[in-house]
Amino acid sequence: MRAASWFQPHPPYAARGEGCWVVDIDGRRLLDCANNFFSLIHGHAFGPVLDAVREAMTKGTAFGMPTESEILLAEALAARSPRMEQTRFCNSGTEAVLAAVKGARALTGRHRIAKFEGCYHGAYDWVEVSLDPAPANWDDENGNPASVRCNAGTPDSVLRETVVLPYDDPQRCADILRREGRSLAAVIVDPHASRAGTVPMTKETATVVQAACRRDGIMLIADEVISFRLSFEGASPLFGLEPDLVTTAKIIGGGLPIGAVSGPADRMSVFDHSTGKPKVSMGGTFSANPLSMAAGLASLAHYCQSAVDRMNGLGDRLRQEVRNGFAKAGVAATVTGMGSLFRLHLGPDEVTGYRSAFANAEKAKLTRRIHLAMLNESILLTPNCSGALSTPMTGAEVLSIADKLVHVVERELSARQGVAG
Repeated sequence: MRAASWFQPHPPYAARGEGCWVVDIDGRRLLDCANNFFSLIHGHAFGPVLDAVREAMTKGTAFGMPTESEILLAEALAARSPRMEQTRFCNSGTEAVLAAVKGARALTGRHRIAKFEGCYHGAYDWVEVSLDPAPANWDDENGNPASVRCNAGTPDSVLRETVVLPYDDPQRCADILRREGRSLAAVIVDPHASRAGTVPMTKETATVVQAACRRDGIMLIADEVISFRLSFEGASPLFGLEPDLVTTAKIIGGGLPIGAVSGPADRMSVFDHSTGKPKVSMGGTFSANPLSMAAGLASLAHYCQSAVDRMNGLGDRLRQEVRNGFAKAGVAATVTGMGSLFRLHLGPDEVTGYRSAFANAEKAKLTRRIHLAMLNESILLTPNCSGALSTPMTGAEVLSIADKLVHVVERELSARQGVAG
């Protein structure tokens, strides 16, 4: 079982999915706001995706040859954003980020990278640095974010090669980048990072990052594995970012395994093997398989501008309904997010990044209780009480999510206060 889908006492096992609903093996219908960790923009068993995959399957599932399907999906991405002129496909967001970091190193001749504290970019040693630091270890001797290992066994050399930036402190971010910039191959950024609080990066911080990359010849990698859904063109234009490389996955695969690295032709040339050994080799037995390509093309075709606008409007409504409900009930909690993404935070303080979103042991325990209580209300969130909307949802589902979340949080907070009293 995947670590991300496990929670105590035991998770429900899925039997089938129907639009924005999933049915577990006990027959319960759950309104699915997890959507396989935000990858199912059209929910479960979306007809156009199923039709596209069925047709593709009749022709074969995988080949040791290129197919037209990968060209069509790459063209669909290029049509959405001029920064995605060329694309190479792989099988996950982790693989996409790994390839982008290797590409940046080859393009610059440098080895070190910078990332933001608390941000998740997949299971690659360098980008896992300072994924989950705690107050006891998150600052170095100079008061800057420390490079903290996430997994046992990560070499010290990886920590030395990874610079950690503050998500919500543009001045300190600028100071660190000015000091370290000429040693960096890349800065990787998700401007709406789920693990860092699901809050939009400030335009001040985005401007600092873009300016440093231009000044010091650093490759800017935009990790849009989750945040690509925020607009028709992706997340970067919303924040004034002009990345050298863009990594995507999740919704561009229509529910099948996928990852992609995109960028202008001059940047993507680092992977070009047409005239001999490339600077960076990028392959994979099932990369660009026709089933994922067909599913992804159908998914993107139906995530048009009007669908994006509708989803973002529903997300705005959900967050406002929850905030209004908390305010009316006098509940010390809030919900963050942008577009069709949202996340619950407990406490009265404003959430601006990883540190202000950090849950101590008491908050983490209460969040787990709320997650299970929402499951008992037939709503499936991710274990940290975040979620995403899908296109089958309507205003009725949004109101149901908001009403139940406010009710559950109010009840659980009252129960905790009663015990404490």
